[in-house]
Amino acid sequence: MKPATFSARIGGHGVHAVVEKALVVEEAGFDQVWTGNDLFGEPGLVTLAAIALRTSRIRFGSGVIDPVSLHPVQIAMLATGLQELSGDRFLLGLGAGSDVFFRWAGLEPAKPVVRTREAVIAIRELLAGRSPAGIPGAGDGWTEQAVLRSFRETPIYLGAMGPKMLDLTGRLADGALPLCLPPKHVFNVVEQLSAGAAKTGRSIEDLDVAACVWASISDDRDEARYLMAKHIALYSGSLSTDALVANGLDPDEFARTQQLMLDGREADAIASVTPSMLSLGIVGGVGDVIEQCAALLEAGVRHLSFGPPMGPDAMGAVKLIGSTVLPELRRQLG
Repeated sequence: MKPATFSARIGGHGVHAVVEKALVVEEAGFDQVWTGNDLFGEPGLVTLAAIALRTSRIRFGSGVIDPVSLHPVQIAMLATGLQELSGDRFLLGLGAGSDVFFRWAGLEPAKPVVRTREAVIAIRELLAGRSPAGIPGAGDGWTEQAVLRSFRETPIYLGAMGPKMLDLTGRLADGALPLCLPPKHVFNVVEQLSAGAAKTGRSIEDLDVAACVWASISDDRDEARYLMAKHIALYSGSLSTDALVANGLDPDEFARTQQLMLDGREADAIASVTPSMLSLGIVGGVGDVIEQCAALLEAGVRHLSFGPPMGPDAMGAVKLIGSTVLPELRRQLG
C-alpha cells in the first residue's frame, strides 16, 4: 500500500507573501505545496522559482499551468529549470486553462481536452530529450530539430474535473489534481481515472491522486464552520449540479443560498448553509478534522490536499494541521 501524502494548496497577493506561506507549509511537515498560475492572476511562475530557492525539503507544484498562454516548449524549459534549482522537487501541474481568460487576451485555442492532451504528450517527449515530431497525439508542426538542449524528467499532474479530462489523466498523467467537493467525491474520481488508466495498460496505482478538498479548521469549531459556510455561500452558484446529486446533496439548497447572495443578503446566505451543505468540505475542530480525514484514509485515499479556506487564520490553520492532524493520521497509518 502506498504511504500517505499530505499537501497544501496556497495562494495570495504578491510573490513574497506566497513564498512565506510555502515556508510555513514546509515547516509544518507537509509533503507537497501547490500554488496557482492563472492567466491575469498572480505571477505564479516567478513564485515557483522563489519557492525552489527558499525551501529545502518539500516538493512543490504548479496548480496549474495552461498550454495556451505558455507554449509546451516553454513549459518543458520551465520545468527543467525548476528541477535544477530545487534538486528535482518540482511537480508540473497542467490544466486546460480558462476560456474566459483566453478570450480576454484574444486567444482562440483548441478544445480543452485536445490542447491538454497534445501538451502532455509533447512535453513528456521534450523532457525526455526527444522531439515530439511524428509522435501520435503530440499535435502538428513539430520538426526533428525540436529538441531541448537541457532537459530533466518531471512528473506531470493534470487538473481535471470532467469525465473526458479524468479519462485523459488516467491514460497519460503521473498524478491527478481533482477538486473533490464533497471529499467523498474522490471515490467517483478514482473510478473514472482507473477506467482511463486501463486503456493504456496502467492501474490507479500508477497515479498520485490528490483528493483536493476544502478544509476549515480552528480550535473554535463554530468559527471553522462559519468560515466554511461563508466559502460555500460564495461559491454556491458555481458548483456542478450533477456532482452534487451524485453525492447525495440537494441542488435546491445551494440555489437558495446563491439567490440570497445575488440579493445582497450575505449574512442570510451564510446562515442558510445547512449541515449537509457543510459536508462539501472538511470542517471543524482538530478532532473533527482528524475523524473526517481518517475516514477517507481508511477507505483508501492516499493523498489529502488541504485547500482554502483553511481556517480563520490561513497560516495558523496550516500550523494547526501540521502540529495536530498530520501526526495523528500518520500514527494511525502506522
